[in-house]
Amino acid sequence: MALGTPSPHSTPFLGLLSFTLLFFFLLTNHRHAAGNSIHLVVRKPVPDVPIFREAPAFRNGNTCNQERIHVSMTLDSNYLRGSMAAVLSILQHSTCPENVEFHFLWARFEPQVFLSIRSTFPYLKFKIYRFESNRVRGKISKSIRQALDQPLNYARIYLSDILPGYVKRVIYLDSDIVVVDDVAKLWEVDLQGKVLAAPEYCHANFTEYFTDLFWNDQELSKTFEGRDPCYFNTGVMVMDVEKWREGKYTEKVEAWMAVQKQKRIYHLGSLPPFLLVLAGELKSVDHRWNQHGLGGDNLEGKCRSLHPGPISLLHWSGKGKPWLRLDSRRPCSVDHLWAPYDLYRPNTHSLEE
Repeated sequence: MALGTPSPHSTPFLGLLSFTLLFFFLLTNHRHAAGNSIHLVVRKPVPDVPIFREAPAFRNGNTCNQERIHVSMTLDSNYLRGSMAAVLSILQHSTCPENVEFHFLWARFEPQVFLSIRSTFPYLKFKIYRFESNRVRGKISKSIRQALDQPLNYARIYLSDILPGYVKRVIYLDSDIVVVDDVAKLWEVDLQGKVLAAPEYCHANFTEYFTDLFWNDQELSKTFEGRDPCYFNTGVMVMDVEKWREGKYTEKVEAWMAVQKQKRIYHLGSLPPFLLVLAGELKSVDHRWNQHGLGGDNLEGKCRSLHPGPISLLHWSGKGKPWLRLDSRRPCSVDHLWAPYDLYRPNTHSLEE
């Protein structure tokens, strides 16, 4: 069951009911009977859920049609600040912001996260879906950074199973990005019959993403024969959901994860099995749509500068996240490009009535 804003496929009553139930859930633990009166205490949310100021409403331009643009992201209280900035950036730079529908995936029911989205973006079209962590937990192999081993990091593999049938195409985005161009340009990319589109980086040393055991194995090393594989980052992808489902790509990725459990053939988390299945088989998108690596490497997160060329999307992949570096007062220069989209409101006081 998905929570979110009512759509043509659900009744307004259900949307109101879900919101009412959530509000009731938050208050039930703070009721104290005193005679015939009820004492309500509105407290500051738990420390790991930040508070945000309300974003402005963004309206469609005169040239907009009714075509919906579907964007999917994961939701985690630890990365919520990044998610909020990402959503704001998409809406702010969209010619048709009211056409954007967000599909959020979370690993557990977090009512305060839901209410944060509602209060920050009152006009946002969105749904939230539960990703069952147990579906992937036994398939995950330990990588070089703990954050990469979280089950929610693998949710992108299961989009075709989670999203409703009316979603035929979806843009998947990581939470540590900001979009500085009209996302419709990415949405309209011609997939040319491919299941996936993403920027490719053929100058990267592709062999480094796999272990010597992989390359020395005569059978495994044949995986890329007949293909011209290049590295791509799975934090920005356009997916043909129907082709993914029909081609059983989830099962193909899971098969490589099973091999990894038996033999250590790669180092990183969910990226290498994507490369094994799709490298050299996807539609390449202009590099401007993923200026990645701004979070530095996966071990130290050292500062990196921008790559030359035009930019449509900034991506803080790597260990360093802009909100953490800004809060520590040790930001990298690129972090100041993220700061204008930060809706975090640090000074929030509890209120008692």
